[in-house]
Amino acid sequence: MIEFRQVDKRYGNGPATLQGLSLTLNEHQFTCVLGPSGCGKSTLLNLIAGFIAPSSGQVLLQGEPVCRPGPDRGVVFQDAALFPWMTVLDNVCFGLRQQGLDDRRSTAVAREFLELVGMLSHQHEWPIRLSGGMRQRVALARILALRPKVLLMDEPFSALDANSRERLQDELLRICAACPTTVVYITHTVEEAAFLAERVLVMAPPPRNLHADIPIISPRPRLRSSSEFSLITAQLRAELDKLPCCITTCSYGDYTPCLNSGYS
Repeated sequence: MIEFRQVDKRYGNGPATLQGLSLTLNEHQFTCVLGPSGCGKSTLLNLIAGFIAPSSGQVLLQGEPVCRPGPDRGVVFQDAALFPWMTVLDNVCFGLRQQGLDDRRSTAVAREFLELVGMLSHQHEWPIRLSGGMRQRVALARILALRPKVLLMDEPFSALDANSRERLQDELLRICAACPTTVVYITHTVEEAAFLAERVLVMAPPPRNLHADIPIISPRPRLRSSSEFSLITAQLRAELDKLPCCITTCSYGDYTPCLNSGYS
């Protein structure tokens, strides 16, 4: 579904964020990307989205080079970024109308996906009246209504409290089961990756950005209190323990570990 072919990415004259990355992501697979700050997680997602271009190499979607953003790739950010002057329903209708659907059809599709994320009863409310978790549900409905081939999620629940985050993780798996798509999910949290993923990519600084590629064969949804879940989190933590918790660069572009760990 998605392929990186010897991708390098540099910002200006700085050191490479990604270097020689080759990777294939499978269709309808839920992949979590985990790793310390500065290792290229968001860069990887932005390359797939088409927000940035590789310095060298290619990013392909179903065999075609990614050159720009497109409706076949939907992005959910940490901030829901809803239009505050539009109701919940109009926020979800906006992209559909941009694609040429008339008011009747766009409203029907928007209501279908608001019901899927449990927000249909709030369709006439303004975003300012919603909680953070509710706004993220609407943002997810807005993207899913466009029926993207790939759903890109950049730490979408990180700003929420622990209980809301877990509830939305449960809901996300339910939604993905009802509306299968290819998911690439960026996270800093081991437990989140262990709960959501069918595959976890552990990222590291260059020159070896892909530190570990771990399939998670345990069926979902997983019980967070189970011994099997504890084994998955332990496996992921063991890989992260081999990496610095955050990345700094000296004037020569060398990577050095931060001595204050505490990785979540």
